Amino acid sequence: MKKKLKYNPKKCLSCRTCEIACAVGHSETKQLLCAIKEKQLSLPRVKVFTYQGIEGFPVACRHCDEPKCVISCISCALTKDAETGMVNYDKDKCVGCWMCVMACPYGAIRPNYKTKKTIRCDLCSDVDTPRCLESCPVKVITLEEL
Repeated sequence: MKKKLKYNPKKCLSCRTCEIACAVGHSETKQLLCAIKEKQLSLPRVKVFTYQGIEGFPVACRHCDEPKCVISCISCALTKDAETGMVNYDKDKCVGCWMCVMACPYGAIRPNYKTKKTIRCDLCSDVDTPRCLESCPVKVITLEEL
C-alpha cells in the first residue's frame, strides 16, 4: 500500500514538535531525556522552515513518483520500491556525495555533516504511524494512502 505525507502549512505553528518526535524516534534510546545525552545525537528527518510572511512549513521526503534523488544517486543507496512507493535508503551504500541533496526539488534530503551521510524521511518504517503525524498538535501533517 502506497502512503504519502501531506502538509498544510497554513495551520503550522512552527512548534517543531514533529522535529523532536522524529529525532527522538530515530535515536538509540527512543526516550527524550536519554536521547539528548547520547554520544551520537539523532537528527530529525522532517524539518520546519520559516520564511518571511510564512509562519512555518514542514518539509520531509515526499517519496516522489519519479524521484530525482534516486536517479542522481551514484552509489545506488537510494532505491524506489514499486510496491510501496517508498524511496528506500541504504546508509551503508551511501558514499556521501550528496548528489541527492542537490537533486531533491523539495529540499527534503539534508546532509549530516558528522556522519558524512544524508538524512531523509523513512515514514518511520519501524512503527505503524509516522511519529511526526502523531505528535503534531494541530494536525498539519496527514497520511494519504494512494
